[in-house]
Amino acid sequence: MTIEPPAPGEPRRPDGPRDPGDAWVVTADGTRYWGRFGAAGLLALDPARGVLLQHRVAWSHHGDTWALPGGARHQGESACDGALRESAEEAGVPRASVRPRLISVFDIGVWSYATVVADVVDPFEPVISDPESRELAWVAAEAVTEFPLHPGFQATWPRLQALLQTRPALVVDAANVVGSTPDGWWKDRPGAAGRLLQRLAVLAERGLPASALDLPEHTWFPEVHVVLEGAAREAVDVDGLEVVRADGHGDDVIVAEAGRLRETGREVHVVTSDRGLADRVSAVGARVHPVSWLRDLT
Repeated sequence: MTIEPPAPGEPRRPDGPRDPGDAWVVTADGTRYWGRFGAAGLLALDPARGVLLQHRVAWSHHGDTWALPGGARHQGESACDGALRESAEEAGVPRASVRPRLISVFDIGVWSYATVVADVVDPFEPVISDPESRELAWVAAEAVTEFPLHPGFQATWPRLQALLQTRPALVVDAANVVGSTPDGWWKDRPGAAGRLLQRLAVLAERGLPASALDLPEHTWFPEVHVVLEGAAREAVDVDGLEVVRADGHGDDVIVAEAGRLRETGREVHVVTSDRGLADRVSAVGARVHPVSWLRDLT
C-alpha cells in the first residue's frame, strides 16, 4: 500500500485547505481508494421521500454518477462523525435531523468505507453547500437503481436496501438489571436507576455489535426503551433513551411495551433475567437476553 496526495482538482473541492486524510490509498494492484484514514457516507432515509442521493460533479472520482454524500474521514474520526460531517458539508444535512440506525463497513484491510444508515427524524431540505455536489434528490428506494450509480454504491445498495425495514428495539427491565448487583441500590433507587440510564445512553450512542443482536453488518443503534417502576420512576430522563414509567407492576408494562413495538414492525429484544417475564415477552414475539448480556456490552 502507498499513499498518494490528490492531483489538483480531484476529488475534493479544489479551492479549500486539505485535511491530512485527503489522499489516495493505492493497493499493490494499483487500485486507488480515497481517504488515507478510510471514508464514510450517509444514507439518510426519509419515510415519506426516500433516500437522499448526491449527483457527483464531473471532476470527482467516478464523477457524474449518483451516490451518497460522504468522503474521506479525518484521523481519529468515527464512522458516524465522518459521515455526518461530510453530509453536512456536501448536502447541508443537519446533524440533529437524523438518527443513526446501522453501520455497514466495506473493509479491505488497508482501507475501509463505512455507510451510516440513518433515519430522518426531523424533515429537512438538502442544500448544495460545496462544489462536490452537482444535484441532490430524495429518491424512492425502489427507484434508486434507475440512476447511474457510483460503482461502490451500486455494489452495496442491494444489501443495504434489504435492511431498510429492519428496526431493532431494546426494552430494558431496569429493576431486574439494577437488582442484579448488590451495590446498595436499595438505599437510593432513583440514583441507581439514574446510573443505569447513563450507562445505557452511552451504549445507545456507541451502538451494539451486529453479532450481539444476531443481525448482519457491523454496528446497530437500536431504540432503547427503559421501564422504571416504584421509587426508581423519580430518576431524571436522559437524552437518547425512551424512559417508560410504570404506574403499576413493571412486568406488565414491559410486556405491553414489547407488544406495542412488535406491532410497529420492530425487532424487539428484552433484557431481563426474570424467567416468568421472559416467557411472557417471548409470547409476544420478543427475544430475551439476560442481564449478563447487557453487562458485557456496557
